Amino acid sequence: MNYTTDTPAAHRPLRIALMGSRGIPATYSGFETFYEQLAVRLAARGHAVTVYNRRHHFKTHAPEYKGVRIVTLPSIPSKHLDTLTHSFLSMLHALWSGNDVFYLVIVGNSPLVWLAHLLGKKVILNVDGADFARDKWTGFAKRYLQWTERIAARSADVVIADSTVIERRYRELFGRDTLYIPYGANPQPRGERHYDSDVLARFGLTSGDYILFVSRMTPENRAHVLIEAHRRSGSRRKLVLVGDAPYVDDYKREVQAACAASDNCIMTGYLFGDDYRQISSHCSYYVLPAGIDGTRPVLLDQMAFGNCVVVRDTPANMEVIGDAGLSFSDADDVDSLAAVIRRLDADQTEVETMRGRALARVAELYSWDRITDQYEALFRSMQPGA
Repeated sequence: MNYTTDTPAAHRPLRIALMGSRGIPATYSGFETFYEQLAVRLAARGHAVTVYNRRHHFKTHAPEYKGVRIVTLPSIPSKHLDTLTHSFLSMLHALWSGNDVFYLVIVGNSPLVWLAHLLGKKVILNVDGADFARDKWTGFAKRYLQWTERIAARSADVVIADSTVIERRYRELFGRDTLYIPYGANPQPRGERHYDSDVLARFGLTSGDYILFVSRMTPENRAHVLIEAHRRSGSRRKLVLVGDAPYVDDYKREVQAACAASDNCIMTGYLFGDDYRQISSHCSYYVLPAGIDGTRPVLLDQMAFGNCVVVRDTPANMEVIGDAGLSFSDADDVDSLAAVIRRLDADQTEVETMRGRALARVAELYSWDRITDQYEALFRSMQPGA
């Protein structure tokens, strides 16, 4: 699709509201990283960008971050109500703040599109993956998310799909055309990395001698599969699990017990900033055992570090890695992943080959500047008077 326009409105700064995530600076998951990277770049291009932060998620509440206006609002901090209550308040605030563009993430927020339409505003909705399939959702919550997919397909003015897999899903199930814009990443060649962190020493790690997992510690991300595959592989390398998550205490205890039963498994909890960059830059390779289809921002991030990556062979994962990574079977995940671990532990040449391919693929297809160009053109096409 071509969103360029020659009207006078095409050249004035936009007022852009980004809603639905926990907020910035990014301290949790993919949508937060996406908003931070996009918002800061748009602000640097002269646009007035507002990101809505959840009050309980941040210890301090600064009104600005790298040129981006921050509006901090409350929510009901529970598993089922946190996102929707905060997004509702954010939409109300954004609608009465003179914004030109309303960008909303998470399919469960789709009923809020109706609120914007009451005031004649258009909404862009990023639906992410098949959210209802996440193991943390059961009963009514799962049914609600399935219902909101239909609402998104029928009501959002533009539906963003982050992978062609999600693009096909909405076309085949709901007859809805979506706009494919993937997540981005910042390629970081090894010679350009200088991080102020002692994270390797803190956790007793040796550069190049550990396998890395980075993700939220939720059931659908399958950390337990990696722990068992690592055990069966007989790998001498340490397994390092980076991440945490609220509202899934039972699963976290299960993962902690499995990790503790191993002699060479480490759980670090959350790591951010230079700690995260340092631990990512020095792993032997990165494994993504997650089972939910859709582009995973952390996968792009790890490829941008020039890491060899290993993924479950879901269509979206295979779309992202192309020939720049390895995969294991979804149908036989533990044993097939164990085989890949043994293979890479025995062949450093393959690891190095995949590192180079990963960095090149991100630079060619997924740079944040390229993604920002696409969003800026879309946003201009939707402003009043365009």
